[in-house]
Amino acid sequence: MNLLRRRFLGSSLVVLGSTLLDALTIPLWKWRSSALLEAAPVSNPSISNPTAASPVVFVDAAREAGLVAPNVWGGADHKKYIIEAKGSGLAFFDYDHDGWLDIYLTNGTRFDANWPPGKPPTSHLYKNNRDGTFTDVTEKSGLGRTGWQTGVCVGDYDNDGWDDLFCCFWGHNILFHNNADGTFTEVTRKAGVYDEQIRWGAGCTWLDYDRDGRLDLFVCNYIKLDPEKTPSKSDPPQCQWKGIPVMCGPRGLPGDTNVLYHNNGDGTFTDVSEKSGILKPGPRYSITAVSYDFDNDGWPDIYVAVDSQPSILFHNNHDGTFTDVAVIAGCAYSENGHEQAGMGVAVADYDCDGSFDIFKTNFADDTCNLYHNNRDGTFSDVTFSSIDFDNDGWPDILQINGHVYPEIEGHDTGQTYKNPRLVYKNLGDGRFKDVSSEMGPGISERFSSRGAAFGDYDNDGDIDALVLNMNDPPSLLRNDGGNQQNWIKIKLIGTKCNRTAIGARVRVVTAKHAQMDEVHSGTSVMSQSDLRLHFGLGKAQIVDLIEVKWPTTQKVEQFRQVKANQILTIREGSGMVAPVSPKPK
Repeated sequence: MNLLRRRFLGSSLVVLGSTLLDALTIPLWKWRSSALLEAAPVSNPSISNPTAASPVVFVDAAREAGLVAPNVWGGADHKKYIIEAKGSGLAFFDYDHDGWLDIYLTNGTRFDANWPPGKPPTSHLYKNNRDGTFTDVTEKSGLGRTGWQTGVCVGDYDNDGWDDLFCCFWGHNILFHNNADGTFTEVTRKAGVYDEQIRWGAGCTWLDYDRDGRLDLFVCNYIKLDPEKTPSKSDPPQCQWKGIPVMCGPRGLPGDTNVLYHNNGDGTFTDVSEKSGILKPGPRYSITAVSYDFDNDGWPDIYVAVDSQPSILFHNNHDGTFTDVAVIAGCAYSENGHEQAGMGVAVADYDCDGSFDIFKTNFADDTCNLYHNNRDGTFSDVTFSSIDFDNDGWPDILQINGHVYPEIEGHDTGQTYKNPRLVYKNLGDGRFKDVSSEMGPGISERFSSRGAAFGDYDNDGDIDALVLNMNDPPSLLRNDGGNQQNWIKIKLIGTKCNRTAIGARVRVVTAKHAQMDEVHSGTSVMSQSDLRLHFGLGKAQIVDLIEVKWPTTQKVEQFRQVKANQILTIREGSGMVAPVSPKPK
């Protein structure tokens, strides 16, 4: 089967009275040897038998972990305005530097809600107790906020060694400074990133676009939404989907422009959106952005998934400006030249040719895009390639699903509001196999989900998933069995580059197998995954080579004959800090 033609209805917005989104899709299982050297054969004894049954299952451990705060996002049974269907993201990040991933959950609200005094839904920060459970420390941390919060991204913007948090809202975005004592302070106005306008911020990403060693900030804006001027589903003429009255948008509503903030190095930022060329594509329905060096020129580029319009690829011109090359590069439209409703974005070198490829999800009546990087400044949409069930040993895909119209329940549409997740195994030759039925109850359970983040929250050597569910508590998909093969996890600390080392590229080689990744901010849909890089090693117990290319200086450090199954910290210019294998309390 073609994995990209199997349709589930996704977790974002709708075309005016028309089709629905496809799922949020993110490459996940990097515990497997996810890449081969260009000249290496696919078959290698260090990789497990690709025909063997998967030893991995996902179990939803959220309740036993103490993650019980429900998400509240618009009406549970009906959506009056498009904001109610949007949903939001979440984050895995180590806010207290104890080596264990903590959790940040965004939240929303409802129109005309009458919350009990002092009890409106808020965002939440959960501290990892290192024993599989979490404690809600929201009040102590100062991170609790009400309103329509959409996206989140993590980065140390002031290079003090503690990761800060930028949160997007429909309303006014917020920058939280990490005080290094378990608390955060809102510094939005002080830092110069407060926007006087009411805007719908969606996804965001930290990057050092000018390689000056300080993190800059890119923010996606979606729609200029004014409920008083926006038709609701009850207003004539009604917006409909398959004859069912639903909320309207995004088509027919005004789009908005994106923003790029330059870090001034003194705790403040300057809006350089016009000067940098970010405004040139004009208003778009932008959802999610990711920053990687797509053309291997040493400078970070920006890819933006856009809803119902052409997506954007900002090429870094090395002089503080960007040019949208998405049309020329072949990643703005579908293979047939049609606009698509982009939502989720994932980046990985899925075929191990040394360049990053792009996976983008779209509406349910459309196919997703797997853009192959041709290493010449262009991408090929390989969405329609046939899927045969062959080898293993490459990054796989976890697909998080959810319908946007709760009104379909009780109607004979052949679709449901809540849907299971999907898992596709990478066969190593550009094809994927649907193995969802083998992956356990965490995959088969049904939700209307939105953002997802990935990281090893229990430090057991495999990648877990955190999923936001609309009007339900989150799912914490614990990976049971992924650590049966070997792995290595790498945390980078910049000294000449930004402290978070965003933009640093790591290459890991075992025998004839190589894989690479970059430290990046933002992921999936409006979410943040673990900033540590995780590499699966198959049966290899020794890493022959770890190669780190630092983003500011472009200098390369190499480390040889490194033992597997440990968490390494590498400090720029100083080499490896003592390896760590964290133990629970």
